[in-house]
Amino acid sequence: MQKAGLLLGAGAQAWKSVRTASSRVTRRDPLANKVALVTASTEGIGFAIARRLAQDGAHVVISSRKQKNVDRAVAELQGEGLSVTGTTCHVGNAEDRKRLVAMAVNLHGGIDILVSNAAVSPVFGSLLDITEDVWDKVLNINVKATALITKEVVPEMEKRGGGAVVIVSSIGGFIPSSGMGPYNVTKTALLGLTKNLAIDLASKNIRVNCLAPGLIKTNFSKLLWKDKATEEKMKENLQIRRLGKPEDCAGIVSFLCSEDASYINGETVVVGGGTPSRL
Repeated sequence: MQKAGLLLGAGAQAWKSVRTASSRVTRRDPLANKVALVTASTEGIGFAIARRLAQDGAHVVISSRKQKNVDRAVAELQGEGLSVTGTTCHVGNAEDRKRLVAMAVNLHGGIDILVSNAAVSPVFGSLLDITEDVWDKVLNINVKATALITKEVVPEMEKRGGGAVVIVSSIGGFIPSSGMGPYNVTKTALLGLTKNLAIDLASKNIRVNCLAPGLIKTNFSKLLWKDKATEEKMKENLQIRRLGKPEDCAGIVSFLCSEDASYINGETVVVGGGTPSRL
């Protein structure tokens, strides 16, 4: 009996060692030596994505319109021992897009990953009250700039034998939020842009997928959770009765950029706490 107990104990210890070793393997830098660009990445969802990609082994170039935000974010992430640099970039500006891509190539020799996260929602109100200038701004930043920065990185990805693009849409692309009409329209457009780019770029071994966050607690979404009563009302629509965190989105993006997702293309992953998400 004592011998059997010893054998069982030894077996359990051996199995524990196997599980530990397996865990180390699965967590070992799935993006090692990849080079990633993340737009609008100095706070919120973009910042969480940049951090996670760097934690998973990538060299990350972050960007924002304001230098002080870039400096703060880079300092924080470098302080965590992560390979992160950054520059200012207004994605609606062609020269800024080219400079962002050139910086990544000059620093790291190429580009493997693009996360297009930049978006604006400058007004709140009836869709019928939106001016032409506002429509132009929202369509330019949210949709056109996403297509154009993807076009900018494709030649660099081709030189590396392929790559991964993740476009950040929104649950608003599926279930529009009242008062945010132009934003919702552009986020629906990004679902279609993802599928069309996926078709065009598959032959180049470049995968294009989409992230659609639900209600994530960031400064961008503050209007939807600004007070306790509003927050509780929003939670009523969620199967998981809490607001999302930026980190809830970051791991999904890292996965979509990794070899574990090598057979996933043209898809949208909704991170929305169970919010209905069908067009």
